[in-house]
Amino acid sequence: MANAHSGKMIVGLDIGTSKVVALVGEVGEDGTLEIVGIGTHPSRGLKKGVVVNIESTVQSIQRAVEEAQLMAGCRIHSAFVGVAGNHIRSLNSHGIVAIRDREVSLADLERVLDAAQAVAIPADQRVLHTLPQDYVIDNQEGVREPLGMSGVRLEAKVHVVTCAVNAAQNIEKCVRRCGLEIDDIILEQLASAYSVLTDDEKELGVCLVDIGGGTTDIAIFTEGAIRHTAVIPIAGDQVTNDIAMALRTPTQYAEEIKIRYACALAKLAGAGETIKVPSVGDRPPRELSRQALAEVVEPRYDELFTLIQAELRRSGYEDLVPAGIVLTGGTAKMEGAVELAEEIFHMPVRLGVPHSVRGLSDVVRNPIYSTGVGLLTYGLLKQSEELILTGNTNSSNNSYGDEPKAPVLERFKKWVQGNF
Repeated sequence: MANAHSGKMIVGLDIGTSKVVALVGEVGEDGTLEIVGIGTHPSRGLKKGVVVNIESTVQSIQRAVEEAQLMAGCRIHSAFVGVAGNHIRSLNSHGIVAIRDREVSLADLERVLDAAQAVAIPADQRVLHTLPQDYVIDNQEGVREPLGMSGVRLEAKVHVVTCAVNAAQNIEKCVRRCGLEIDDIILEQLASAYSVLTDDEKELGVCLVDIGGGTTDIAIFTEGAIRHTAVIPIAGDQVTNDIAMALRTPTQYAEEIKIRYACALAKLAGAGETIKVPSVGDRPPRELSRQALAEVVEPRYDELFTLIQAELRRSGYEDLVPAGIVLTGGTAKMEGAVELAEEIFHMPVRLGVPHSVRGLSDVVRNPIYSTGVGLLTYGLLKQSEELILTGNTNSSNNSYGDEPKAPVLERFKKWVQGNF
C-alpha cells in the first residue's frame, strides 16, 4: 500500500458540509494508531450533510486526499467514509434464534443479528449499521460477549441505523470518482463517539452532540452501548447566516467573524472590545462591539441546545445520562458554548477532543477532527475483528484478507457486490 511506511495504513474521509478531512493513520506493531497525514479542504457541494453537487464534492475530496497523501508520503487506495444528514433514521430492534450446538458460535451471532435487522424499513432506506447493545442467552440477560457461552436460545438487542439509499450512493459516487475504494460507510456521530468518549462515560450514560457546519448529530450511550441516534438540521451554517443577515456582511466575512470573534454567551463578551465588519458592495467597513455580535449568536445556540434537549426528552434517556453532554465538532469550539449548554441542560457539559492517537496529535487534538479520527479508530477495530474472523493475521495489504475463511466476509463481499 505505502512505500515509505512499513505498517498498515487506514484512511478516514470525513465529507462534511463545511470541509472535507482526509486522515491517514499507520497501525503500529502494538496495534496503536499513529496519524501520519492530514488533508483538509473547504467543502462545496454539500447541504446539510447531503451531496447536492457531485463535481464540487469530487474536487474537495480530491484536494483533501492529495494533501494527506503528500504529508504521509503514500498513495491512498481506499477509505472509511463518514455519512450524516437528515435522512438518517434509527430504531431499536431485537432478534431471537436457536443456538445450534448448544454453544454460541460466530454463525449464531450472525444469524441473530440478521434476525434483528429484519425489520420493515422503507424502500428508499437501507441498513447502515446493526449495532449490538446486549444479548440474552436463555433467560440470562445483560450478556456482552456471548461467544462460547452455553445455552439453547440466543436473543440480541440491537440499534439499527438506516440511511437514504440515494444519499449513500451519491457519496459513494463522489469517492469512487476520486479513484478510491470504500472500506465502509460509517455514521458520523458513531465515528466521533469512538474518538472523544471514554469507556466510563459510555458505561455511565452520556449524550454526544457533534455540531458541524450543516447538521448536529446526536448519539446517546448507556451501559456501554449506543441507544439512540438523531440528526438536527441546524448547525454552524445557520450561525454564519444569522451573522451575515444581522450585520449585513457577505457570507465569507461572516464566517471569518464567527470564527475569530463570536461568543455564544453574551455576558462573556466584553462590551469594550470592537471589531471591524466589512460591508456589502463598496460601502466602508463598520465598527461593532463584540457584545452586539454575541447577542446575534447566542439566540441561535440557545435554540439549538433547546432542540437537542427536546430530542433527549423524546428519546426517554434524559435522566439516564449522568455523565452529561459531550460537545464536539467545529461549531462546538466557540467561546461560551459549553457555559451556555450547562445553563440550558442543567448537567455537566464538556468539550470533546480526539484522544488516544499518536503522531500529529497536537494538530488533531481539535474538535473539528473528531469524526476523522473516529473513522480511523473504527477502521482499526474493523480490521482487527476481521483478523479474528478470518484467522488471517499476515495480510499486510489494506484490502480484506485474501482467503476469507468465515461466512461473514463471504456474505459481506456478496452484499457489497449486490448493493453497489
